[in-house]
Amino acid sequence: MRTRKPLRPATVAKNVGAVLLALVFVFPVYWMFSSALKPNSEILTKDPVFVFTPTLDNFSKATGVTNFWTYVTNSLVVTVGAVLLALLVALAASFAIARMKFKGRKGLVLGVMMAQMAPWEVMVIAMYMIMRDAEMLNSLAVLTAIYFAMVLPFTIWTLRGFIAAVPVTLEEAAQIDGCTRGQAFRKVIFPLLAPGLMSTSLFGFITAWNEFAMVLILNKDKTAQTLPLWLTQFKTAFGNDWGATMAASSIFAIPVLVIFIFLQRKAVGGMTSGAVKG
Repeated sequence: MRTRKPLRPATVAKNVGAVLLALVFVFPVYWMFSSALKPNSEILTKDPVFVFTPTLDNFSKATGVTNFWTYVTNSLVVTVGAVLLALLVALAASFAIARMKFKGRKGLVLGVMMAQMAPWEVMVIAMYMIMRDAEMLNSLAVLTAIYFAMVLPFTIWTLRGFIAAVPVTLEEAAQIDGCTRGQAFRKVIFPLLAPGLMSTSLFGFITAWNEFAMVLILNKDKTAQTLPLWLTQFKTAFGNDWGATMAASSIFAIPVLVIFIFLQRKAVGGMTSGAVKG
C-alpha cells in the first residue's frame, strides 16, 4: 500500500492563503445576494446581520420598475448581437494575421493592440455629437455596432493566439488529402478553436453587458436603454433603496454567472473534442 506523504508546512500555508484569498473575493458576492434577501430594516444596521428571515420583496421592487422587460430585451439584443458579429469578423481577421503574409500585417497587429488599449470613454462626447447630427440617437443598432467595435480588438488578438498555436502541418495535411484552404480551416482548425471562442465570447459578453457610459449618453429614451441604467433607478426622497439595489444587482449578475459556468464547461469539452477531431 502506498503511504500518504505528510503535508509540508509551506504547502499548508499556501492552501490556507488560497482559501483566505478566495473568501475575500467571494464575500462581496455573498453580501450582495444576502442583502437582496434581507428586509430593509436589517440592511442598514450598526452590526452586520447574518441570520435573518429571507424575503422576496426587494426582487418584486426591482422587477416592478416600468419598462423592466424592455431593459432586459435591449441588453440581450445588443450584447448577443455585438458578440456574434465580433466572433464572425475576428475569425477571418485573426486567421489572416496568423497564417498569411501580406503588406501591412505588422501595422494591422499594432492597430489592433492600440484599439484594445484605447479608453472608449474619451470618445463618448465625439460619438454623441456625430450621432446627434446624423439623427441616430436612441438606436439599438448603433449601440450594437459600438459594442461590436469595443470587443472586436480583444477578440482578434485572442483568437490570433489560438490559431497560431495550431500546428500548420495539420492544415497542410488536410490540403494534401484534398481539402481546400477553407475546408481545412472549417474541418481542422475551427474545432480546435473551441476554447478560444468560448473565452472570447465570455469576455465580449461581460464587456457589452456591463457597459454604462455609451448607453447613458447616446440613448436617453427609456425604451432604448439597457439594464445598467436600470440599476440607477432605485433612489427615493429618503436616499437609496439598498434592498432593491442589491436585488437588481443580483438579477443583473445572474446571467453572467450562468454563462460563465456554461462556457467554462463547454470550453474544456471543446478542447478535448477538437483534439480528437484533429
